[in-house]
Amino acid sequence: MDLKALRVEREKWMTWKNIKPLREAIASLPQLDASLLLGDTVSLKTEETVDHEQIESVARMMMPWRKGPFDLFGLFIDTEWQSFMKYNLLRPHFDLAGKRVADIGCNNGYYLFRMLEDGPSALVGFDPSALYKTQFDFINHFAKTDIRYELLGVEHLPYYEEKFDTIFCLGVLYHRSDPVAMLKQLYKGLDSEGEVILDTFMIDGEEEMALCPKGSYSKIPNIYFVPTIPALKNWCLRAGFSDFEVLETSVTSAEEQRKTEWIEGQSLEDFLDPEDPTKTVEGYSAPKRVYVRLTKKPKAK
Repeated sequence: MDLKALRVEREKWMTWKNIKPLREAIASLPQLDASLLLGDTVSLKTEETVDHEQIESVARMMMPWRKGPFDLFGLFIDTEWQSFMKYNLLRPHFDLAGKRVADIGCNNGYYLFRMLEDGPSALVGFDPSALYKTQFDFINHFAKTDIRYELLGVEHLPYYEEKFDTIFCLGVLYHRSDPVAMLKQLYKGLDSEGEVILDTFMIDGEEEMALCPKGSYSKIPNIYFVPTIPALKNWCLRAGFSDFEVLETSVTSAEEQRKTEWIEGQSLEDFLDPEDPTKTVEGYSAPKRVYVRLTKKPKAK
């Protein structure tokens, strides 16, 4: 696969009629001597004079904002997801110091910014969304980090010019019609050894089985398989991983995912049965996630 040619082709996405005005808005922003503060809210601070109206205007052009939150010189972007809840849940389970790290399906880069605290040797985000890359570029215009953002997907990992020590893949697997094939792509994206931090929807049960939604799941149309943990383990072992470790499980709450003024459309409260929040509107079990570590070890000679 010619990734160089693919990058050139995808760079043209920045000229789409709905994206071009956003790119022009970023180009019009001033250069500021800003500090990036990392915590539950990823914040930008400066001692210089800031045109707050311009910053807010550009930020609102880029709605909806899904992952965050962010504070841009006093402008609080209250994103749909309180992403720090997931990050803080996972944080005790990894150490990225000196490692080459990738985030697959990185959205606007919230997790990548947070990972800077660990001192990785390289941070690369993968997401084929022109809007999310533009949101990242908006933040990074001021943050000026060395994070790389690729308009590529998980399917490009086996052909990527670099291999990684740690790959995060959060909330992607259930969007794939062939989950084992995707897990193999993650496996091939690692160096001779390494780890994948993965999360996906799950259903309770000890049997090796998966829910296959007829139409949508929690009003999401492209959900193909929601496995039990034993079924997920089987998929991961079939993909070649040596070890499968469950780190945490959690039920998505209305505190973690909710409507705010910074999104368009519906959120979790609209996806659940109003009479029984333990069920989705389709009658399936409400969204529950499992977080796992997958390990790749060198094969014995």
